[in-house]
Amino acid sequence: MAPGTQTDAPSSEELILGFLAEAGEEFTSGEAISNKLGLSRTAVWKNVESLRGKGYVIEAVPARGYRLVEIPDRLTELELSPLLNTHDFGRTLHALDEVGSTSDEASQLALEGAEHGETVVAEMQTSGRGRRGRAWVSPPGKNLYLSIVLRPELPPQRAPELTFVAAVAVAETLIEANVPAQIKWPNDIVVEDKKVAGILTELHAEPERVQAVILGIGVNLNLTEKDLPSELRAIATSALLVRGASVPRALFTAALLARLEHWYDRHAEEGFEPICARWRELTCTLDRQVRVSTGGKELIGVAQDVDNSGALMVAVGDELVRVVAGDVELLRPV
Repeated sequence: MAPGTQTDAPSSEELILGFLAEAGEEFTSGEAISNKLGLSRTAVWKNVESLRGKGYVIEAVPARGYRLVEIPDRLTELELSPLLNTHDFGRTLHALDEVGSTSDEASQLALEGAEHGETVVAEMQTSGRGRRGRAWVSPPGKNLYLSIVLRPELPPQRAPELTFVAAVAVAETLIEANVPAQIKWPNDIVVEDKKVAGILTELHAEPERVQAVILGIGVNLNLTEKDLPSELRAIATSALLVRGASVPRALFTAALLARLEHWYDRHAEEGFEPICARWRELTCTLDRQVRVSTGGKELIGVAQDVDNSGALMVAVGDELVRVVAGDVELLRPV
């Protein structure tokens, strides 16, 4: 088992955290925990003390029990597992302190037979990347760097639909965290046209079938303005800068994995149409004048819609141009 990889059986500490997290602001009695886990009251107390030693703030009140007040701002299986409400995503978790790229790590795991939903998270990336190989600023302990191995039953030509699945899930999770996010075609999440998150999908496929899709997501959660290089401050932002308060990263990650799995399952059951409909509700691209750089060419027109494959339809004069890939600059509303 690789370092930082979650084992199948949760530890007593993870189970206790799960009970306390589920209780929220309510106290959970030591007796109730003892009965549920088959542990002695002394063993429960020792596990609570161990968790406190790892940075968890757990309040204890005689005759009332224990209450989880604060969790450390880390992304390991101990923080994430008790918060997960998924059947596949994140259930096998590779939590790393530092990695070149979570997507490279997940890609290697996929080649070695990783199962659907296996997830890689890292505190820091040394070679994080976005679209077209661009660098992704990845300082330690600030943001979310996550990649998931997907095993969809899709022909290769439909794999790009999963970018829309991810975009909807990321935007909704940010909105739930009081960040008014919107989706910019094809795979950027923005707030007032400043990028707050990016999505990268990489395909492992044979001509007729997808072997794996590596879904990489980077979300700027707790970056300060000083953390952003000067050349990015006009075009990038973070949840912290937008809402004026830090984001608990473990809670955000668990919420994102739940939304991702929900939309992924819906896509598998109902196809692309409901995902595309929700994407339209969340996008800031449609009905905007845009400048598109694609295939060495540049065009300016009005983004009108996406078609049933996710391609952007741009009205350039009297012509409707179908854009499959490219960089989009938002100019002004029409």
